[in-house]
Amino acid sequence: MRALIDGRAMAQALSARTAEAVAELRARDATPVLAVVLVGNDPASEVYVARKLAECCRVGIGSIEQRLSEDCTEAQILTLIDSLNADDDVHGILIQLPLPKGINAGRVLDRISPAKDVDGFHPVNVGRLSTGTGGLVPCTPLGIMMLLDSVIDDYRGLNVVVIGKSNIVGKPVAMLLLEREATVTVTHIETRNLPDITRGADVIVAAAGAPHLVRGYWVKPGAVVVDVGITQITDHDGRKRIVGDCATHELDHAKAVTPVPGGVGPMTIACLLSNTVTAARKTVND
Repeated sequence: MRALIDGRAMAQALSARTAEAVAELRARDATPVLAVVLVGNDPASEVYVARKLAECCRVGIGSIEQRLSEDCTEAQILTLIDSLNADDDVHGILIQLPLPKGINAGRVLDRISPAKDVDGFHPVNVGRLSTGTGGLVPCTPLGIMMLLDSVIDDYRGLNVVVIGKSNIVGKPVAMLLLEREATVTVTHIETRNLPDITRGADVIVAAAGAPHLVRGYWVKPGAVVVDVGITQITDHDGRKRIVGDCATHELDHAKAVTPVPGGVGPMTIACLLSNTVTAARKTVND
């Protein structure tokens, strides 16, 4: 029978460690501060920002919420980021995505100082990740590795299949796994014979955004499966529910599986807080 990897419990434990680190920094008169920039009034973004700010408060991280109107210009956003980059009291900067149409998200994210890029999206941090030379790691991949670490002691030689090649999850998690000496295959929408590829995997990281893509017969007995997908579907009776990329009910033969919800999601916010403390520590130590 498979084990469920409890992301909520692990996120709580990580947040507790983060709170202890924040207390140590506060004792040195160095309170970590995260600035969150929200452009427009997208309902989902409002919810996500509120959650992040509430979690900051819970662990003792200071927070600044910067709101800009839906019709603001890209230049206004860049000017705001410049001011936050120059503010020594701000240690982390997060731009809530998506941005309104007409705003180049790449230019906006690249404007953030790499030292304050707690999302880990800046090209400098991406380069450091790809070369194994430090930098801030994207939150979801970082959380995925922590979840995997709870059930895997040694990655050397393991066959890992990552489904999805996004810059936010697929590519960075593949690089983190390569650093652990795993053999990694990254698949995408044009990959042929995907079930044949996944059946040879010791570990599957599914980040395609396709509900129930990974079926039971795709997974060999004893494999570890991390489900990054999160999609709202409507059942035949009209009820809405959240599902992942994996048909979890068909994976009793797996060694361990992350549930959806309650797996990767909670770890993402916990890692955001941890990254903010990491950025603050570097400022204090420097």
